[in-house]
Amino acid sequence: MPLTGAIGQIAYTVSNVPRSVAFFRDAVGLKLLFEAPPGHAFFDCGGIRLMLSQPEGDFKPGASAVTYFRVTDIEGTHRAMKSRGVPFVDDPHFITKMPDHDLWMCFFKDPDGQTFALMEEKR
Repeated sequence: MPLTGAIGQIAYTVSNVPRSVAFFRDAVGLKLLFEAPPGHAFFDCGGIRLMLSQPEGDFKPGASAVTYFRVTDIEGTHRAMKSRGVPFVDDPHFITKMPDHDLWMCFFKDPDGQTFALMEEKR
């Protein structure tokens, strides 16, 4: 049976929840929804929750997953985030030509070295 539900939440394990809350709220610019003790914080990413949590069991910071944030002005978003101290790996750049748009991306790291990206489908 195929999966029919939308993604509701993405979870990342971080080494320091307060530091990561400050990074994602103040530098990246995500809306903090709420914090839940002990050591959980939830952000809104266009209707999908991003959960940050302290290490538990086998979950450790620095996963090899990438979360892509869809934006409508990658250059402007990149400039704004960079001015707030977000450490980018690269500048916005063309990835590929699709049938109805050009795909652009750039990548940045959070305080634990996890990779995130901005992506724009330029029409």
